[in-house]
Amino acid sequence: MSHPYTSSASSYSAQLQADCERCFGLCCTALPFSASADFAIDKAAGQPCTNLQADYRCGVHRDLRKLGFKGCTVYDCFGAGQHVSQVTFEGRDWRSHPDHAQLMFEVFPAMWQLHELLWYMNEALTRPEAAEIHNELQRAIAETERLVSLDADSLLKVDVPGWRAEVNQLLLRASELVRQNELRRIKNPKGGRRKTYGRGADLIGANLKGADLRAANLRGAYLIAANLRDADLRSADLIGVDFRDADLRGADLSGSLYLSQAQMNSARGDAATRIPPTLTRPAHWS
Repeated sequence: MSHPYTSSASSYSAQLQADCERCFGLCCTALPFSASADFAIDKAAGQPCTNLQADYRCGVHRDLRKLGFKGCTVYDCFGAGQHVSQVTFEGRDWRSHPDHAQLMFEVFPAMWQLHELLWYMNEALTRPEAAEIHNELQRAIAETERLVSLDADSLLKVDVPGWRAEVNQLLLRASELVRQNELRRIKNPKGGRRKTYGRGADLIGANLKGADLRAANLRGAYLIAANLRDADLRSADLIGVDFRDADLRGADLSGSLYLSQAQMNSARGDAATRIPPTLTRPAHWS
């Protein structure tokens, strides 16, 4: 069974967003976590969270942050949960079919990675600046759609890390095209000379208030608890950026590249924070 992951911003974002009502609590069961600032308890992979109810809903959903489960509120599966539940396993849940449970839990992380790739590629496909590689992106999307449509046993044989590496080259090229176009457009950078940062930059707690970060390559940067208030991040590549507790109040992230809902959920923002139309303003933002 195939999935029509289209390149329309509204349609692809809807198809690749989590729908917990159609999922069998896979993120609450398949994935492990340790007691920390993000989770109140330890949980092993394949072990149901103590807060998971019989109907696969969270029993403390409204109080997750208050009870020490902030990590749950920032997670996003890009729609992989409902795909595994309703497409791969055709609605057979792991409680009623315990013989499928382990396989379902093993498939879920692989499906999550493929759905994440679909999110990024579809976004790149909406950028006219990357038109010269749109055909390559469409072929990669078609191949990824084929992979997510495989049966569980076949999917586990796929070299997902290898495919991610291939797709990442396309995403990098799209990023370069978008950012180069933006840099040509910028004639008078705010504050004169603009700072540049390497991939994976350590910017934990950095004071970047009002910074001009347009078209910056911030891939994999650590911006934990950084002050990005009123910063301009338009056309910046934000794939893999750690925004945990970063202050994004008043920041402009509209037109940024590869921003995910999970990143937004982990940060702090307000009504003045500008975000891409494919994302939802987190409920905990002021």
